[in-house]
Amino acid sequence: MLAKALTCAVVGLEGAIVEVEADISPGLPNFHVVGLPDAAVQEARERVRAAIRHSGCYFPMRRVAANLAPGDLRKAGPAYDLPIALAIILSSEQLTADTSGMLFLGELSMDGSLRHTNGILPMVAVARDKGISTVFVPAVDAEEASLVDDVKVIPVSSLSELVGHLRGDICIPPHVSQRRADLWERSESFGIDMAHIKGQEHVKRAMEVTAAGGHNLLMSGPPGSGKTMLARSLPTILPSMTSEEALEVTKIYSVSGLLPSDTPLITTRPFRSPHYTISSAGLVGGGKMPRPGEISLSHRGVLFLDEFPEFGQAGLEVLRQPMEDKMVTISRAQGSVTFPANFMLVGAMNPCPCGFFGDPVKPCSCSSMMVSRYQKRISGPLMDRMDIFVEVPRVEYEKLSDDRLGEPSAKIRERVEAARDIQLARFAGTRLTCNAEMTAIEVRQFCQVDEAARSLLRAAMNQLQLSARGFHRILKVARTIADLAAAPTIICPSHLAEALQYRPRSRM
Repeated sequence: MLAKALTCAVVGLEGAIVEVEADISPGLPNFHVVGLPDAAVQEARERVRAAIRHSGCYFPMRRVAANLAPGDLRKAGPAYDLPIALAIILSSEQLTADTSGMLFLGELSMDGSLRHTNGILPMVAVARDKGISTVFVPAVDAEEASLVDDVKVIPVSSLSELVGHLRGDICIPPHVSQRRADLWERSESFGIDMAHIKGQEHVKRAMEVTAAGGHNLLMSGPPGSGKTMLARSLPTILPSMTSEEALEVTKIYSVSGLLPSDTPLITTRPFRSPHYTISSAGLVGGGKMPRPGEISLSHRGVLFLDEFPEFGQAGLEVLRQPMEDKMVTISRAQGSVTFPANFMLVGAMNPCPCGFFGDPVKPCSCSSMMVSRYQKRISGPLMDRMDIFVEVPRVEYEKLSDDRLGEPSAKIRERVEAARDIQLARFAGTRLTCNAEMTAIEVRQFCQVDEAARSLLRAAMNQLQLSARGFHRILKVARTIADLAAAPTIICPSHLAEALQYRPRSRM
């Protein structure tokens, strides 16, 4: 008897419906799985065989074949265990049930219990889009699956429980999310509060502008001046994510297997800080079956690259296209996969190998050639893509020993969120969410300057030898500064002057 059950595959960040067909025919006992399965799916044979036996059913001692259709789509991961086991039980007539309009997901243990499975959110989302009304998922993943509306989620703890439910012996009630409102409660305990950072007021202002507009930031200064501490305080002033942004980020982490079991929905912006020994594939994504890299894991958040020039040249240069397009496409022999990569790049670097070039206290021990070679590890095109460049000087004793606290992150975040609200209203009806995402068309429309500011901009173009990209980035930063000042119409000379001071200084 031929039996069928529906499941789902993950291609990039999207799901694809897979039909599992099981056929039992006369012949020597054997079990084959076909349909471009990877090693994890091939190993499902032993898990399924043991799980069926330990669930009160028997595994047919005949020739068993399971086909995963369509046959030209690569199947990876253990999420096919449950539908394969169910199709075999149906095919051997141990169970009679109508499974049309149902989707089955889950990895089986050898005792028949269901384990956590990666990628539940995108798979349930595609099931809804394809008109499938009921989804059976591992009980530990039910909260994540319930983030998708208009789908009945049935939490299943074991294969025997599923068989009993389909047979009518027991009834598993649909999962009802009890924590949907609680998931949006913002945690105030993460990161380093800016009130505890001594001095560096101009850097804090630059970070406020960075957070308000979603801009890229590069900090340069001697060792111990607080660059890393400042970067790690950035999440405390970032605005809250919208529900759409939260689902985008959660989908990426679900597919990557990085979604915490107790956190079905990620509501705080990601902050990723990879070591400079990371490979290009680890940074942008890759592998035989492409997986998201650090730039995608930083989507809607911050990618912090400490010791910026120490990263490999190839790794830094591959950032250029995602920084412009806000997505990255990875091509392999099996096809191309596109991952979102709308991140804020924050870099921290020393001005030279010893770190003290230009320091007023400690002399630099590097030659001019060493300084020039070190600074040129960051190419001109990549530097041109940085919106804000700020020097971080050493902190004097008087400021370090001062017991007074600075402005708290909560107060700065209020101004940042007010500026973001202005931007969301400005870009209503588009896919843009902040000023940094504007293209040349939006810059022309929304970054109008008065006559005095136009004269200042003309002089800056000639003096700083700005490229067209640099010209647009100055206007974007000026637009953010104007939003922080609650001036949502015309950019004034003061806004433009502050934006110009954030341009990188000429290198040696």
